[in-house]
Amino acid sequence: MTHIGIVGTGAWATTLGILLARTANKTILWSRSEARANELETARVNDRYVPGVEFPDQMSISGSIDESVANADLVIIAVPSVTIRENIQQIKSAISTTSRIVCATKGIEIETGKRMSQVISEELPELDPRHIGVLSGPNLAPEIAAGNPATATVAFPGLQMAKDVQAVLSSDVFRVYRSDDAIGVEFGGALKNIVAIGAAFIDGVGLGANTKASFVTRGLHEITRLGVAMGARPDTFAGLSGMGDLIATCYSTLSRNYRLGLGIASGKDLPSVLSELGQTAEGAPTTQAAVKLAKKLGIEMPIADVTHAVLFEGASPEEAIRELMGRMLQPEVRY
Repeated sequence: MTHIGIVGTGAWATTLGILLARTANKTILWSRSEARANELETARVNDRYVPGVEFPDQMSISGSIDESVANADLVIIAVPSVTIRENIQQIKSAISTTSRIVCATKGIEIETGKRMSQVISEELPELDPRHIGVLSGPNLAPEIAAGNPATATVAFPGLQMAKDVQAVLSSDVFRVYRSDDAIGVEFGGALKNIVAIGAAFIDGVGLGANTKASFVTRGLHEITRLGVAMGARPDTFAGLSGMGDLIATCYSTLSRNYRLGLGIASGKDLPSVLSELGQTAEGAPTTQAAVKLAKKLGIEMPIADVTHAVLFEGASPEEAIRELMGRMLQPEVRY
């Protein structure tokens, strides 16, 4: 039996725990709050984030780092990007030099522009970076928790490690592909949330299917351009962690980032919408991080720029689209 330790008790952490416990893995979620851990362990359901789905017998919740992480065959990190560094600092004493870590958090650190796996590696300097991978794809948590078929990509710097972890994560309802382009897989999963917010702006103000299709397509090009500048392969963005995740997030009301965009388009401000969501919407901090990183690298990201203007600078969705339509004419493909 494989022991999987999961850091986090939010929607995605809980869903992964349920998914992996259903295939007879010993799955232990770690909560920073002992009280929350006891509450979830007693209830055997996470009604706050995954309502109505009972925990399998092989899944448990613990406030003990040693119980959940120390002896795990695989550790999955599934916490908000803005807290990932703090969480890794708390569990680092339980991570051995042979641990295998999969980061399921999608985001970029605002202050440094670092990917989540880079933050993990920085906080765990004694762990071989080749033991740190990422998981991403079109993974709307409520559908997976309900047992609907889904796919994802797991990426490590080395394909053998990716192959080993792929076998652990895969099941008859969760087909996992492998890759050695961890940079591309990670950037695709993080940056698509920016585009999803903007796509919801378009739906919210009724600009139509043509406008949305154009926005999403150009968004994919923009994501790819930044990813390639950071060392990713362009073909990765045509895969599950790029196009696949982008489509799911831009076209489903199950997506928190899409719902965030709809809320903004209805005239509400960002704090109000985030409060109503009651869950992390990674697209907001990722927009800040991406705009900052693109400027540092001299990369044009007009969609990220106008999304930032709407979220943080008081621009309207209509003004954002006018800004994009009025840009200087240029070739369609530029990497």
